[in-house]
Amino acid sequence: MNSQNSLAPQPTFPALVQAFFAEYLAQQRALSPHTIATYRDAFMLFLDFAQTHCAKSPTAMAMADITPELILAFLDHLEQDRHNTVRSRNARLAALRVFLKFASHRDVASMQVIERALGVPIKRFERPMLGFLSREEMLAVIGTADNSWISQRDHLLLSLLYNTGARVSEIIGVQLSDVVLDGAAFVHLHGKGRKQRSVPLWRSTAKEIRAWMKLNPQFSASSALLPNRDGEAMTRDNVTKRLALAVRAATKMNAGLANHTISPHTIRHTTAMHLLQSGVDISVIALWLGHESPTTTHQYVEADLAMKERALAKLQEPENKIPRYHAPDALLDFLKSL
Repeated sequence: MNSQNSLAPQPTFPALVQAFFAEYLAQQRALSPHTIATYRDAFMLFLDFAQTHCAKSPTAMAMADITPELILAFLDHLEQDRHNTVRSRNARLAALRVFLKFASHRDVASMQVIERALGVPIKRFERPMLGFLSREEMLAVIGTADNSWISQRDHLLLSLLYNTGARVSEIIGVQLSDVVLDGAAFVHLHGKGRKQRSVPLWRSTAKEIRAWMKLNPQFSASSALLPNRDGEAMTRDNVTKRLALAVRAATKMNAGLANHTISPHTIRHTTAMHLLQSGVDISVIALWLGHESPTTTHQYVEADLAMKERALAKLQEPENKIPRYHAPDALLDFLKSL
């Protein structure tokens, strides 16, 4: 057999990009359309910048053009010209890195170029302190519903956000079929990457949902639990605006709320902090919130200064004599066996 014929042709850059999206992300990793759209947006921004920076159309580009200098210039463009945060900058870089690692398996001839490009580092940044509300502040925001349809929907919306700690996308995606009220009540949430989890409901929340369903007998199993006036699922913008109105009303009774910047995600942080302060294990909170990484959940421990003070109180001060630790026999036996 001719060795030249046995060698696969070197794939072009456009072919690699198409295979990355159509085969790798969509088929092999089976990522959700939302996640694929995030990768797509990163690539469109990068290719648009590269077209100007390199004076080449995207179809004319080659892997050799993907240099560390080009990537760094693109990242600077995101921060300086588009005013992206460091977090957004790193997310765009992460998308490019996933592509480069994919390309390294398809285009061995470009391995050296790819390794250099992969050397562009993630930028370090300080995480902002998580904002959360006290229980009194949260209850003030939820408020009390009047007899109007909008008021009752908004009250249920805020109650569910606090009860579940759900993301906005998860709450507005809840359908009647996702709510189970027989026995121990809970709600199915559809999270990132098509992941699903079930979160228990307080009896008060379950009771409110039953009243809401009774008020809306036209709802079917596939209906949005929290629709807008047209019967369609609420949007993120709807939720943000309704929360802002609730906060404005609550601030009249609780002036401390004026010191907070409150978004739907603040309620998610509030749920997590209240669970943590109630003694719930951090691994359970991670499951509750649908976190993939325990590092994400650990931010709540870092944010809770009161918890740090309690931990400090348990630590022996320098002038105090520290009692000697006596291990139980089982532990000593275990250590001796190592």
